[in-house]
Amino acid sequence: MFASALSDLWYGFGVAFEPQNFMWCFVGVLVGNMVGVLPGMGPLATISVLLPLTFGIPPVGAILMLSGVFYGAQYGGAICSILLNLPCHPPHAVTCLDGFPLTKQGRGGAALGITVLSSFVGASWGILEMIFLAPVLVKVALEFGPTEICSLMLLGLLAGSTLAKGSPLKGIAMTLLGLFLGIVGTDVETGTERFTFGIPNLLDGIELVGLALGLFGIAEFMKSVNQYSEVNTRYSNVGLRDLRPSRDELRRSIPAMLRGTIIGSLCSLIPGTGPTIASFISYAAEKKVSKTPEKFGTGMIEGVACPEASTHSSVQGVFIPTMSLGIPGDAVMALILGALMIQGIVPGPQLIKEHPDIFWGLIASFWIGNVMLVLLNVPLIGLWVKLLMIPYKYLYPSALFFVAIGVYSTNNDMFQVGETVVVGLVGYLLLLLDFHPASILLGFVLGPRLEENFRRSLLVSRGDAMIFVERPISAFFLFLCVTLLAAQIYVRLRKPKTLAALEIAEGNAVATARPAE
Repeated sequence: MFASALSDLWYGFGVAFEPQNFMWCFVGVLVGNMVGVLPGMGPLATISVLLPLTFGIPPVGAILMLSGVFYGAQYGGAICSILLNLPCHPPHAVTCLDGFPLTKQGRGGAALGITVLSSFVGASWGILEMIFLAPVLVKVALEFGPTEICSLMLLGLLAGSTLAKGSPLKGIAMTLLGLFLGIVGTDVETGTERFTFGIPNLLDGIELVGLALGLFGIAEFMKSVNQYSEVNTRYSNVGLRDLRPSRDELRRSIPAMLRGTIIGSLCSLIPGTGPTIASFISYAAEKKVSKTPEKFGTGMIEGVACPEASTHSSVQGVFIPTMSLGIPGDAVMALILGALMIQGIVPGPQLIKEHPDIFWGLIASFWIGNVMLVLLNVPLIGLWVKLLMIPYKYLYPSALFFVAIGVYSTNNDMFQVGETVVVGLVGYLLLLLDFHPASILLGFVLGPRLEENFRRSLLVSRGDAMIFVERPISAFFLFLCVTLLAAQIYVRLRKPKTLAALEIAEGNAVATARPAE
C-alpha cells in the first residue's frame, strides 16, 4: 500500500509539473493570497468569479487553480490578523487574540514566521492524510451502489446544514431551498418541465455560475457597502530578519502546532465543520492544556501556532470526502465539485480510478502550492499590507463588473445576468435575516445527484423503500443521520453554557471578519 501510494504520488508530481498545470497552480495561490488579504472578498466569492474562466481551461488546470485560491487565501488572512488586528476571514479571528498583542510587543515578525511554519506543517499533514486514506476509500467505494450513495449524500446534506454556523433550522431551510432550486428545469428522465413558470430560459435549469456569483458575489458585496473603514498600518513594517522566531518561541510552538494539526485533520473529516470551527476548538484546547492559560490573549505564541496549523490542516483535509466520495465539506468544496461537473467529470467514488491525473495531480499541487506560498509570503508581506489601501470605491465596483462579464460569457445570454442579479438580491435579504446562503449551494449541487440515485434505488427495488434499511452500508449512513439529528435536538434542549459561549464567540468572529471592523 505504501509503495503504491508513493508511485501514485510520483505520477501526480509529473502531472502537476506540466508547464500549463504548474502555471495555473501558481495563478491560483497568487490570487488566493491576494484575496486573503482583502476584507470582504474571500475564497468563496473569488472562486465564484473565476468559475466561468474554467470553461476554457483543461480540467486538471482548472481544479488546481480553484484549489490554490482556496488554501492560498488562508495565508493572506493570517497576515492581516497578526499585523493589523483585522481578521479578514472568520478562521483567522482567533489568531488576532494573541497575534496582534505580539505585534505591539515588537514580535509581529516572529508571529508571522511561526504562522508560515505552522501553516506548512498543518497543510503537509492534511496532504499525507489524503494520500493514505484515498486507497482505503477507493476499496470501500467499490461496495457503493445507488442506495449507498443516496444515503451518504443525505448524511452530507444534514451535516452541512446542521453543523454549519448559526441555527440548524435555518441551515436545513437553506439546504431545502437549494434542493428546490436544483430541480428547476426539465426532468432528464421524463422530459417534464418543473417550476419553469413558462420561461423558456429556465428549461435547462438555473446555472451554477449564476447562483454562485449571485449569492457570494453580489449579495456579499451589497452587504459590505459603506462598511469599509481605514486600516491602521503603523505596526505593519516587518523585514525579513524579523520573521525569525527565537529559540524559546520555536520550542513552545512545535507542540502547539502538532496538536492543532491533529484537531484540524479530525474536524475536516466531518462535513460542515470547516476551518473556522477547527481554529476555535484548537485554540480552546491549547488554552486548556497550557500551564499558564491566564496569559492567553496577551501575546502567547502558542495562541498563533495552534489555530493556524489547525486551519490549514482542516483546509487540506476537507478535500478527502470531497474528492473521494463526492460529498462537499463546505460551500467552497461544493463550488469545486460544480467546476468538475462543468468539465463533464462526475465526482464520487470512481473519480480516483477514472481520473487519476486530477486526483493525484491535485495532491501533488498541494505541496507545490504551499511551497510557493511560503516563498510568496516571506518577501512580499509589505505588498500584501499595501493592498489594503485600495479604496473601496474602486475595489468592489470592479468586482461587480467582472461578475457580470463572467456570467454573460458562460452562454452569451443576458437572461443569466438578470438571473444572477435576482439571486443576489434574494441572497442579500437572506443575509440581513441571518440566513447564511452557503447551505443553498450545498443543496443545489448535491440535490440532482441525490434525486438520481434515489430513483435508481427505487427502480432496483421495484418501489420498495426498505432497500435503504436492508443494505448494511446504507443503513449505517441512515443511522448516522438519525444520530446527528437526535444530537442536535438534545443539545438545543439542554443548551449548555459552553455551546452558547462558542456560538457567541463564532458569531463575533464572523462579525469581526467583515470590513466594518
